[in-house]
Amino acid sequence: MPTPTTTDGASRSDALARWAEQLAAWAIPEEILARAPEPPWGFPAAVFRASARPQEPDSPSRAAAREALPAGGSVLDVGCGGGAAALGLVPPAGQVTGVDASADLLALFAADAAAAGVAHSEVHGTWPGIAPAVPAADVVVCAHVVYNVADIGPFVAALAGHARRRVVLEMTARHPLCATAPLWQRFWDIDRPQGPSADDLLDVLSDLGVTPTVVRANRPGHRDRTDPAHVSMVRRQLCLPASRGAEVAAALAELPDRPVEIVAMWWDPAGAD
Repeated sequence: MPTPTTTDGASRSDALARWAEQLAAWAIPEEILARAPEPPWGFPAAVFRASARPQEPDSPSRAAAREALPAGGSVLDVGCGGGAAALGLVPPAGQVTGVDASADLLALFAADAAAAGVAHSEVHGTWPGIAPAVPAADVVVCAHVVYNVADIGPFVAALAGHARRRVVLEMTARHPLCATAPLWQRFWDIDRPQGPSADDLLDVLSDLGVTPTVVRANRPGHRDRTDPAHVSMVRRQLCLPASRGAEVAAALAELPDRPVEIVAMWWDPAGAD
């Protein structure tokens, strides 16, 4: 797969540059970040635990991954979190490997994989830097990770390089933080970006020589916006102190309740079975 970009500043395509520029625009203004009482990024580890999530019918991404998996086949989950993407494929998967930069999340992945009775391994590190230490798998899955990746070209190339049969990506159609843009306007009087989007990633994939199958589906918002843990997380993202929690809860309650568009995309690397 051609990779028209490198991590050392070599030339990159317009789509790759646009993706990186749009992600960079999400940086919190320094004057606001300096006033933040707590780090604004990150999520409680328990939010990602696969065993704590309600069981859902096969999503398009899960169905695509299962279609390519042989009985007892292997799955590599990049940016695995608690492992919902990989463990949702057991069976037919008989071996799952999780890669994540968080040791806490890898511990949850390992615990739930053990509870599911599936062979498992964990690799602590950041993709694609850690990729040379990770074995290939029949299917590589990557769910709700790419909006955290500015240098997307090498990231995607390493996914494809580790898949014997299929690469399956899942993401929201719009950057997930777009939903909180009205709150930034309300509390800080600033506008937030509107991109990148799944369409921007499809442009990137086109520049990388990849034409994936794409399926879009709406799902209802699954998180209770009045839940104290969710309110606390959004408050931290907004760089506000705990004393503003009630205001944040009220603002969240006023936001329109819209379904979330999920985009699944997958492709079979050259030479796949």
